[in-house]
Amino acid sequence: MKTLLFVLAACGPLAAFTATAAAAVSVNLVDVSKPGVPGKAFAASTSMPASVAAVCAAIQDFAGYPQFMPNVDKIKVAPAGGGASLVDVTLKLPMGKVKQYRLKMTPKTGDASCNLAWKLVPMEGVKIEDTIFDTSGYWQLSPDPQDAGATAIKYQVYTDPGPVPMGFGWIVDSMSRDSIPKMFDALRARVAAKK
Repeated sequence: MKTLLFVLAACGPLAAFTATAAAAVSVNLVDVSKPGVPGKAFAASTSMPASVAAVCAAIQDFAGYPQFMPNVDKIKVAPAGGGASLVDVTLKLPMGKVKQYRLKMTPKTGDASCNLAWKLVPMEGVKIEDTIFDTSGYWQLSPDPQDAGATAIKYQVYTDPGPVPMGFGWIVDSMSRDSIPKMFDALRARVAAKK
């Protein structure tokens, strides 16, 4: 009986810690794809225990994307004017597949907010089979109204990888729905490491 009470007493705080930790890192992820439109779209929201400025700096550090964006292998950044950047992305995907594409990244910051939008732009010298058909999306960061000192994050992404061979739809899910929570976990770790 003493052993059972000890185990219950020991596990109580652990269970509370686990529930708190799980709640702190939860990601609300919704498939917002439109019927009849190729590709997939997802909206995600979460909170991060860091300032808007710290999270904003991390998402605008394009050269650091291989450290927190799943499948991103290489990044090359060039200015695009008006504060925007052209970001050449190389993805390493399952089955040894490599994809390359160029994004125009457009940041917009305010006193207590940070937004970053992206869209696919043409990239010369890349064969159609070695790129994706389309992608766009955005980050929206603002102070978390429920947690002083934390950042509320909204993230939306649309991706059309182009033709996918029959039976390989799991790769699309792996690159989008399944990778978004992993991306947030890696971003949290990156931001925490810079504190």
